[in-house]
Amino acid sequence: MTNIDTHTRTPAPPSPSSELRAALSEAGLRAGVADAEAGNLVRITPLDPVDAQRLARLIRTGTKRTLKAARALREICEGYRIVLPGLRVEQGRITLGPVRIDDATRLARLLGAVPQTTEQPGPTTDAATVRAMLDHAFPQATGGALSVSVRENTPDLLDLGSIDARTARRLIRALQF
Repeated sequence: MTNIDTHTRTPAPPSPSSELRAALSEAGLRAGVADAEAGNLVRITPLDPVDAQRLARLIRTGTKRTLKAARALREICEGYRIVLPGLRVEQGRITLGPVRIDDATRLARLLGAVPQTTEQPGPTTDAATVRAMLDHAFPQATGGALSVSVRENTPDLLDLGSIDARTARRLIRALQF
């Protein structure tokens, strides 16, 4: 037995351009794909309008679960009078966006957070307290993570980060009960 026999070589993963080329071909789309000359970029040649529409439909189909989760999350939050004006799907994730302190407090309470002090929440509840409540309650309720940051220029708003569709579905289930 030679040294070559004992060590099997793993094939190199396909290049991003060849993977995209194969996926487009499998979808029946006619588009040229090549590595760009500068950097690690991939170039797609112009698509005819019919192929562009088909590609858009394929992308929407692929993101259907995420879009559906975002819509359901918006509806359940509206039911609890939690306003998330920046809720949107972006790069395959659900961005929750800016939220007022009172709405963030309501969300944290619905997720099982208890205030750090004995006083009732009100208009004087500060952003750092609500952030701490969400930092504790969100992972407990969903098993996922959510970045929460305090806006320096607008102390009555928090910025909620983005979550994936699975975490969004767990958040929806947590808010349903």
